[in-house]
Amino acid sequence: MNLQNPGAIIQMMNLWNRFQKNHPKFPMFLKAVTRNGFKEGSIIEIKVTTAEGEQFDSNLKINADDMEMIEQIKNMTMPS
Repeated sequence: MNLQNPGAIIQMMNLWNRFQKNHPKFPMFLKAVTRNGFKEGSIIEIKVTTAEGEQFDSNLKINADDMEMIEQIKNMTMPS
């Protein structure tokens, strides 16, 4: 998706709004983590279980480069 294209940005916003309606607790979770949980050295763990029961999981430790990206995303998405 080309986010320099205004139509693509609107489409992404519409998809995000629908996602928020379907999963109302998840945006609150992201907001709390973004405000309090992302610090250098923090570990993010992700686990996906398919409908068939197969599991995929991974984790990563936040480093200084990651923090730079996280701060940029926060500045783009969260009002001061």
